[in-house]
Amino acid sequence: MQRTRTTHRITRRRFIARGIAGGAGAGLALSLPAVAPARIAGANERLGVALIGCGGRGNHHLKVIAGIAAAGEAVQIVAACDVYRPRLERTAKAHGAKGYMDHRELLADARVDAVCIATPDHHHGHQAIDAVRAGKHVYCEKPLTHWRQIELMKRLAAEVARSGRAFQAGTQGLSDPAWHEAARLVKEGAIGPPIHAECGYFRVGDWGERGMPVDDPNARPGPDLDWKAFLGDSPEREFDVSRFFRWRMYMDYAGGPVTDLYPHTLTPVVRVLGVRFPSLVVATGGKLRYEEREVPDTFNMLIDYPEKVTVALLGTQGNDHPGTAHRGAGSRTPVVRGWEGTITFEGNEVVVRPVGGGSKPEKRVALPRGESEAEHWKDFLGCCRSGKAPRSPVDLGYSVQTALQMGMKSFLEGKAVRFEAGEERISA
Repeated sequence: MQRTRTTHRITRRRFIARGIAGGAGAGLALSLPAVAPARIAGANERLGVALIGCGGRGNHHLKVIAGIAAAGEAVQIVAACDVYRPRLERTAKAHGAKGYMDHRELLADARVDAVCIATPDHHHGHQAIDAVRAGKHVYCEKPLTHWRQIELMKRLAAEVARSGRAFQAGTQGLSDPAWHEAARLVKEGAIGPPIHAECGYFRVGDWGERGMPVDDPNARPGPDLDWKAFLGDSPEREFDVSRFFRWRMYMDYAGGPVTDLYPHTLTPVVRVLGVRFPSLVVATGGKLRYEEREVPDTFNMLIDYPEKVTVALLGTQGNDHPGTAHRGAGSRTPVVRGWEGTITFEGNEVVVRPVGGGSKPEKRVALPRGESEAEHWKDFLGCCRSGKAPRSPVDLGYSVQTALQMGMKSFLEGKAVRFEAGEERISA
């Protein structure tokens, strides 16, 4: 389906008018009992996992799960859900799973112990809340909520904490031992008080016709395509085949680099620094290369934390240097600077170098491996059984998502954005 540039163009004023500072609205959250009792799995008992969202990312997760199951992990794919029946049927058939077009019906399936949420951004928070209320453990793709769902993110963190269910954010980079070693070094004072960090994400790709193919140009709402369910709490719109299949290009459902890519690169830095909520964020960027989309392709942020440390987060989808030679495909390897030293990541080592004239010697810590989605999933499944916190828990995700939501607000309104810590509230 051919689209003109003017079809997708939208002004900042229109975005702001949608209430970026507001909450989630009535939304999709199901009225369930306070928290349904979870079935406690034994250490070696097989866990039933279900997928909500049978697109490319969701099916990738199922391949990872099938792989660790074949290697001996006690896990089984039991159900799948999607609002587009042809996609759902392909996935369910491939994995011998039961198919549902309504995620609430899937959550009522007693065989389901844990869910993987891989739907468009604006559904993540609502479906995760529904899941923990139904007594399910949750592996949730990033971002944990849409950029406009500021209050929903706060509510999600509270619901997960109250539920006692395992919650793993899909920032699989935290499976890399590099970040945990670096966090230990910072905590032990290897670089003195941290003062500055820089990171970013660089790639080429507009997520348009090439990145998100249209499954069926003739698809229309009906029994096999639930357009109303797709819209969820986003603005009411007439059906558009491009919006449905290429949703990452539209601000109603996504946000571009700041929400789709930056959780991967900011989460490890927040983990290493040991900070939580920012005090101030400013952001710039825009559509500098790809005009067919609504979301920006270039986004830059400065994030100040009350611990007297600043993070510079930079990126574009118009150029992929430094490329994949660094930790994380497309990501710019973080640099963490302290009063007395600097942490860098070089090959399979974490390197600590003293500042000029410092008395401390250079230190290198060898790493056994890099990141692994299989290890991230095994960590989550282990926590479903043990009750321990996963590597990428909801409170860390709340901190990261708050910074990114502040960045989007700053970008759209052209203002510095502050976080009121006492009320956990964002203001310009």
